[in-house]
Amino acid sequence: MAHEHGMIEPFEGRQVRAGVISYGVSSYGYDMRVATEFRIFTNVLNSIVDPKSFDPKSFVEFEGDVCIVPPNSFALARSVEYFRIPRDVVTITVGKSTYARCGIITNVTPFEPEWEGYVTLEISNTTPLPAKIYANEGIAQVLFFKGAEPPEVSYKDKAGKYQGQHGVTLPRL
Repeated sequence: MAHEHGMIEPFEGRQVRAGVISYGVSSYGYDMRVATEFRIFTNVLNSIVDPKSFDPKSFVEFEGDVCIVPPNSFALARSVEYFRIPRDVVTITVGKSTYARCGIITNVTPFEPEWEGYVTLEISNTTPLPAKIYANEGIAQVLFFKGAEPPEVSYKDKAGKYQGQHGVTLPRL
C-alpha cells in the first residue's frame, strides 16, 4: 500500500538496524525517523503553556543530529517522512521500546483518513536526567488499520487544521 498510494516519502522498504535506532518497515507497521528540527520547552521567560493561545517563547529552537531534552521536560520535533493516509486507513503511533526503556515517551495523535503531512512528534523526558534524541533514526512505530469501508467524512473533507503541515507545527485553535 505504501508504494501503491505514495503513503510514505522517503520510504525505507526494509528495517534498518546497523548502529542506529531502527527505522523502516516493521512486521505490521513502519518505524518513522525524527528529523533534525526540534523545539525544546523552557521556562526562562515564565510563559504559560496555553493550547488556545500558544506563546512561541515557551521553547527554544534547535537543529542538530542530537537533541538533549532537559530532565522532566518536553520537546516537539517532526518526522523525516511525509505521510499520505488513504481514505480507508487510520493509524496509531507508539514510541519505540529503546527510548521507552530510557524514560522517553513519544506521543503522536492518530493519522486520520486522508490526512497528510510531516508528523509533529511530542517527546517527553520523564527522567531526572538529560536525555539524548538521535535525529535521522527511529523514534516511533506507526501501525496502520484498514477500515472495512471508507468513513463518511475524512480529515481532508473537514479541512483539518493540521492538513499538509510542514516543519514542527505548533498548536492551532
